[in-house]
Amino acid sequence: MSVVQRDLVDYAEQYRALPFEPVQIAYRRRLVLARVAAHAPGRLLEIGCGEAPLFTDLPGVESVVIEPTEAFAAGARALAADRPDVVVVEDLAERVDPASVGGGFDLVVLSCLLHEVPDPQLLLAAARRFCAPGGRLHVNVPSARSLHRMLAVAMGLIADPTTTSDTQRRMQQRGIYDAEGLEAELRAAGFAVRERGSLFVKPFTHGQMQRLVDDGFLTPQLLDGLDALAGLLPDLGSELWVDAEPVDA
Repeated sequence: MSVVQRDLVDYAEQYRALPFEPVQIAYRRRLVLARVAAHAPGRLLEIGCGEAPLFTDLPGVESVVIEPTEAFAAGARALAADRPDVVVVEDLAERVDPASVGGGFDLVVLSCLLHEVPDPQLLLAAARRFCAPGGRLHVNVPSARSLHRMLAVAMGLIADPTTTSDTQRRMQQRGIYDAEGLEAELRAAGFAVRERGSLFVKPFTHGQMQRLVDDGFLTPQLLDGLDALAGLLPDLGSELWVDAEPVDA
């Protein structure tokens, strides 16, 4: 357990230092909250909450957070101090018995997590156990075919859009999905994808985007436009999302 915890401490430090990530997080959160609103769950499970658990924007929704990183779990517990309808569990999802947190959930959220874990099928199997009958799973991940990666291919900087970046290595990420690979991963775990899309067309790397924000070039209006552009150019969005449901094998 000590080796895992040491890696998670380093992850938390790298997460906080990553340029442009707060902007990316804001658009990702907007998307996730829209999907939550679309499903209107009575009970919601968030696996991996980072520093901003969803329940803070979901008053009245019974929520459980499962978060293995000590610093993030402690932050979530502090935020939930006045929320009797929120439970925070500091552990890996695959080690938590659904019965210990009240049984199945109408919506399980895996936000920006599946590409980071060493065994995605193990995590998806856990997510499936947590789904109530008729429940849904929301997953979002970085996209291999993000515009900034395709630009790097066109410039000859990388040979393939799935090439591991320096940021991925710092963040201990296992790899990156394209749309087909993400849906294949979910099918292998017994899920059927029902809805899909992407978010935020990001033309440049995180570091370059942050420079443009700092220079004042990327205004809030331009940033909103880049997010809306994913609706017109879903293949080039920086992140993919799917809503899926468990199906019989």
